[in-house]
Amino acid sequence: MKQSTNSRVRFAMILTHIIGWGIIFGFPFFFINRGGEPIDWIGYIRRSGVPLSFCIVFYLNYFIFIPRYLFNERVQKFLLLNLTLIVLMSGGLHLWQTIMFVNDIPKAPHKNMPPGWIFFVRDMFSMVLTIGLAAAIKMSIRWGQIEAARREAERSRTEAELKNLRNQLNPHFLLNTLNNIYALIGIAPDRAQQALHDLSSMLRYMIYDSASAYVPVAKEIRFITDYVELMRLRLSPSVDMDFTTYSGADSDIYIAPLLFLTIVENGFKHFGPNGRSQFIHIQIKEENGDLVCMVKNSFSEKGKQASKEQNAEGAGIGLANVRRQLGLLYPGRHTLTLSAEDGVHTARIAISVEALKNHALSAHDVKTLD
Repeated sequence: MKQSTNSRVRFAMILTHIIGWGIIFGFPFFFINRGGEPIDWIGYIRRSGVPLSFCIVFYLNYFIFIPRYLFNERVQKFLLLNLTLIVLMSGGLHLWQTIMFVNDIPKAPHKNMPPGWIFFVRDMFSMVLTIGLAAAIKMSIRWGQIEAARREAERSRTEAELKNLRNQLNPHFLLNTLNNIYALIGIAPDRAQQALHDLSSMLRYMIYDSASAYVPVAKEIRFITDYVELMRLRLSPSVDMDFTTYSGADSDIYIAPLLFLTIVENGFKHFGPNGRSQFIHIQIKEENGDLVCMVKNSFSEKGKQASKEQNAEGAGIGLANVRRQLGLLYPGRHTLTLSAEDGVHTARIAISVEALKNHALSAHDVKTLD
């Protein structure tokens, strides 16, 4: 794909050069063409010295002087070579015109005719402009190449950082899940066995599907659903557990994997009785043009203090990773809000659906971070 794009750009540049010089070399025809008469090719050759000299000056700078000297900060040599080139080409052009138009020069110069050095200076100035044009074009191309290289380096750096963040998140998730299963083994072996089965399915998703830069929203929601069902096994009947999924889950929208996992995981990890009730409510929905994942859970002041202590010790890397991933993947197109008041903790991630549609790629077009 990249090679094809480069070929198209190269073809467009060559075509532009051909058209530009075709117009310049075609200009002398305006002076020799007499309606209905055959083309005076001798007259054309006599007048083609000017565009030919400009062409020589342009391409000597375009292919040699600018890349070899100007871009390598050898400005003095660049200026000296061009000064020499301009003097030689202007002198050669003046000699050419003198020889070719010798029969057109009147024996006695007209009193209103400008002196010959005026034409010499005009040609030199035109060549300076030609050098400036060559430098402008070459520097524009170089700027484009540098900018493309910068974007590629930034993309590679971003992908490497995202991969590193996900590699940190996976062990974090696995450790918490294994702790939950371990707690079930002593009190409900059958439920622990089912939890291990669900965990194996989720690990397959995390190892294979989440290696992609983007996954279908429906697949991500299925993963969250499996996780919720696994966590539900350890809840007592007194806990009000409610999980509502996105009604448009089958739509052709792609999202970066595992973005919602952390706030869902934290909801189960830090919930507790708030004196009135004990609940975990999870919603994944479309709202006001955003895809929203919102987790509300009750908490006790004791649990809140324990959560703060864990975060202070560095255990709470999940939210920091998610915040960083959102900033890298959806800059200016997302919100992450956290609040804790009146015994209710709320975590909410919202991502613009329009931003998600930009990644609605076919399966073979989804790039991986491997």
